[in-house]
Amino acid sequence: MSGQRYQNILVGVDGSDQANEAFKKAVEVARRNQGKVYVANIIDQQIPTMMGYAPLDTTIIEQEKDTAQELIESCKQYGKSVNFDLIEGIIAYGSAKEAMAKQLPEKYGIDLIMVGQSGLNAVERFITGSVASYIIREAKCDVLVVSPSEE
Repeated sequence: MSGQRYQNILVGVDGSDQANEAFKKAVEVARRNQGKVYVANIIDQQIPTMMGYAPLDTTIIEQEKDTAQELIESCKQYGKSVNFDLIEGIIAYGSAKEAMAKQLPEKYGIDLIMVGQSGLNAVERFITGSVASYIIREAKCDVLVVSPSEE
């Protein structure tokens, strides 16, 4: 059996070092396989507040969308800096777990999902950890969990 050639690689970005590390490794895997990287930022339309969940506030959603666009743009800039431009940005809405494990892989023909091991802080680590473990269990394609590099 010949080795798997990953052509369509999905990576979620949230601004964390771990997600950036996963993205950079995704670029290298895609380069080796003449593939494409799909960079996704998922916006949960339920905004947590101190009192539970706030109703949809369009200004908050717009701010989240702007931040997502900036994250994707910085990924594309990194790609240019390493002479790799097969990067497609995706902004999706809803559950990060469902989007990363099922909806986006199906829509874009993803054959590898790369995820960072943890998020920005203790709460994010818990959330990202649960997202990563859900993706590992539910995805119909291979999943690579990227460990933080030792500095």
